[in-house]
Formats: sequence, C-alpha cells, structure tokens
Amino acid sequence: MAIAQELAPTLLAIVVLAAVTIGVLTWTRSPERFGPALAVLRGALQLAVISLVLAGVIRSAVWVAVALLVMFTVATLTAARRLGGGRSMTALVAGAMAAGIAVALVVVFATGAIALTARYSLAIGGIVIGNSMGIATLAGRRFLESVDEQWDSVEGWLALGASPRESTRQLARRAVHLALIPSTDQTKTTGLVTLPGAFVGAIFGGVSPLEAGRFQIVVLASIMGAGAVTAAVVVGVLAPVRVRPTAPR
Repeated sequence: MAIAQELAPTLLAIVVLAAVTIGVLTWTRSPERFGPALAVLRGALQLAVISLVLAGVIRSAVWVAVALLVMFTVATLTAARRLGGGRSMTALVAGAMAAGIAVALVVVFATGAIALTARYSLAIGGIVIGNSMGIATLAGRRFLESVDEQWDSVEGWLALGASPRESTRQLARRAVHLALIPSTDQTKTTGLVTLPGAFVGAIFGGVSPLEAGRFQIVVLASIMGAGAVTAAVVVGVLAPVRVRPTAPR
C-alpha cells in the first residue's frame, strides 16, 4: 500500500504528460501521434522491471556482464532495424558498436579514470551502449539517405572512373559529422544548458558535486570516443556503393 502511494504521483505525471504529447501531435496532425507517448509508457514499464532486476544483480560481475550483453543485443537489433535490417546490417552494426564501446571502456578502466567495479561497469557501459546505438543509426541513415538523394552525382563519379569509395567520400564524411552533432552539442552545453542524468543521479545518490562532475565528463568523453569509432566503421563499410541503395524508412 505504501509503495502504491509513493508511485501514484509518478504514474499520474507520466499519464498526463503522455496525454499532452498525444494531444499536441493530434492537433498538429503529425503522423504516428501515439508513437512518442507509447514509447514513454513502454519505457516506464521497462525501467520498472529493470530496476527490480538490477537491484539483485548490481553487485555480481557475472550478472552485470549478462545485463550489458542483453542491452548490447537489443541496441544492435534496434539500430539494424532502423537501417533496413538483414543479417549483414546486423553484423555491421554489432561490429561497429562493439569496436567503439570496447575502445571507450578499455581506455576508461585501464587509465583508472573510473574504478573497474560491477556497479560502475554497468553504469558507464549502459550509457555508452545506448548512445552508440543512436549514433550508429544516425550515421547509417544519413549516409544511405544522402547517397539515394544524390545518386546522379555518385553515378557520375563512377562513370568517370572513380572507385565506389571515392564516389561517396564527401557524403561519408558528412554522415559521420552529422551523426556526432547531438553528442557534441550535449558535451559543449553540459552545465550551461543541461545537467546530464549521470551527473544529477550521482548527486542524488550522495556523491559530491566535484566527484559527480568528474564522473560525468568521463562519461561524455566515452560517448564521443565510442560514437566516433562506431560512426566511422558503419559509414566506412557502407561507403563503397556500386548500386543505388534504398533509403531506410
């Protein structure tokens, strides 16, 4: 009963905000007006479940590894589906994300910037995985869309004897750049426009603002490093285009 009373205000806020979202999107006649609200409700349910699960596994390195593997698998499948799906695309996304995440986490833990514990591994690993998923999606979609939109130019370069990679070089570079813009802007405006969730959460958990800030900047640097590797690998593999790709929906 006490738990229900504590959760009631939270549930009320979620429902009201979801209704506001649906109302605004309906008023503007936006497509898929129920999508964002349903995503919020789904996210709330998933967080409730994962909170209960993590409460029991956060001290176990084995179970933390399992949790990170599940996160990575879901992130890979989500990004691959956004890019058209298929085994080859799934393998590409998995490889690109794994490379980026591995580079970031190895640097963070090998340098001692963050202690290699189950708790910290789960925290920074989950954050980096989630952001790498978004960057992989943005990089792949932007590149495929650009090639599709500018196929006449690409085809012209191919006709002049350029290699498949050379014909899309500028589009590939721009796709990597655009994929990193959200993370770059978040990093540049941290503390001025936004207070990141890891920073606020650490403070709420009793950590000093200085220590929370140290943890947050390491997280942001990890996101940038992992994202750069992920985007570069995704676009690098997609870049040698010989036939006009189908832009992902």
